[in-house]
Amino acid sequence: MTRIIAGKAGSLSLDVPDAGTRPTSDRVRESLFGALESADAVRGATVLDVYAGSGALALEAVSRGATRADLVEKSARAATVAQRNAARVAKAVGAAATIRVHRSSADAFLRTASGPWDLVFLDPPYELGETELTATLALLAPLLAPAAHVVIERAARSPGPTLPAGLVPTRDKRYGDTALWWATTAD
Repeated sequence: MTRIIAGKAGSLSLDVPDAGTRPTSDRVRESLFGALESADAVRGATVLDVYAGSGALALEAVSRGATRADLVEKSARAATVAQRNAARVAKAVGAAATIRVHRSSADAFLRTASGPWDLVFLDPPYELGETELTATLALLAPLLAPAAHVVIERAARSPGPTLPAGLVPTRDKRYGDTALWWATTAD
């Protein structure tokens, strides 16, 4: 079962698409958000969750004080689940945040989006190639706010992402089969 870990919507259960997604485990999300909150990167943030699946990452951020979240999901089935989860979290947090679910591919959304975002999660399907991820990051970089945080989740066996100009790697961490790579906007 996937749930919101903390904040106004803490303990709220989230639906998960029945196929085609791999929800970030509670343990990884708890560690990730502990680090993000230590960096003061969540409260008041505008959040983008690319390859959103259930939306758990962006919705966790909203529960913890982010003011706006955009969830981007290409799969119609997963986007419907993300919309349902977003409605539950919106009800729990009230008017404190705006949550929008966009049924679109990552690149198509980024080509027309205006940003800026303070906090971005990218958790692409494991089969997404490095070339495609690099292209998506290149589209994302100009849409980031100053001092933005970008977190990329991949299989631990994957190579580190190739970051475009404007993004600087800051850390990486492995949790069993999952790896997180962090980057921030260059000064």
